[in-house]
Amino acid sequence: MTLFPKPKIVVSKCIGFDPCRYNGEIVRDKFVARLEPHVDFLCVCPEVEIGLGTPRDPIRVVSSGKDFKLIQPASGLDVSRKMREFTSEFLGDLKEVDGFILKSRSPSCGFTDVKLYAGPEKGPCIGKGAGFFGGAVLEKFGDRAVEDEGRLLNLNIREHFLTRVYAFARFRELRRSSSMRDLIGFHGANKLLLMAYNQTKMRELGRIVANGDGKRIPAVFDLYEKSFCEAFHKPPRHASPINVLMHALGYFKKELSAREKRHFLGMCEAYRRGKTPLSSAVSVLGSWVIRFESVYLQEQTFFHPFPADLMALDDSGRGRV
Repeated sequence: MTLFPKPKIVVSKCIGFDPCRYNGEIVRDKFVARLEPHVDFLCVCPEVEIGLGTPRDPIRVVSSGKDFKLIQPASGLDVSRKMREFTSEFLGDLKEVDGFILKSRSPSCGFTDVKLYAGPEKGPCIGKGAGFFGGAVLEKFGDRAVEDEGRLLNLNIREHFLTRVYAFARFRELRRSSSMRDLIGFHGANKLLLMAYNQTKMRELGRIVANGDGKRIPAVFDLYEKSFCEAFHKPPRHASPINVLMHALGYFKKELSAREKRHFLGMCEAYRRGKTPLSSAVSVLGSWVIRFESVYLQEQTFFHPFPADLMALDDSGRGRV
């Protein structure tokens, strides 16, 4: 049985933890509820933290030239300074974090699709951007996994998010050892996963591990962490994971029946066409890894990047891409 570290994830408090939305409601989210036992959540509601209370009159992001303000139209209150100060202090105190799940479209927590207005008075939306807290998260932690609950309804986005937070959590645990031997083993175990995501970065990480110029161990770990995070920044193109699947399939080509191979190739084609998540084909291949006792493949995180039950389909929808 694979033992997974617990990723550290900052989450908007209104997503299942407290009825602190502006209207006093709470957002029930199946994925966040399923995720809770597997991660360490740090909950935050920036609007409550700056004293707006619950329930409260809504706030909005007002665009004034190049400047943005956070205004409560009903009272005329400008909470821009308070929000920036809280955000700076909160994010500055975060020592270890693997990802964020933020409230979609929130003027504070949203990191995309937040409505922008020309002024506090009634009027049409003039554009979309990031909220005050969500935008600061992207600036400071853009190398981490940042999503909102709306986008996470999408299977592929959710799979990418889970792969990233667990990869980062594994490396965070590795850093505690500060051992080159452990780093070499870590890189080897993640080789197929890195190959699926970014082969250029995989080769770059290999050179960092080789440490041909004799850097000190802390410097090697710093370089590796930077490139490792960059390797997972974008979801893999469909062709790359399929190449990894075909590579791994080669280990069993003599043991499998023609029917099994056709079934597996059909799953790969369904993934290539966007009809099924990568984890479906990986799980089948993973069962063969166990069946045929391939020691090398058993050690590869590609086959178990995160707990399998986190990709349940009953909390899936179209989501936003």
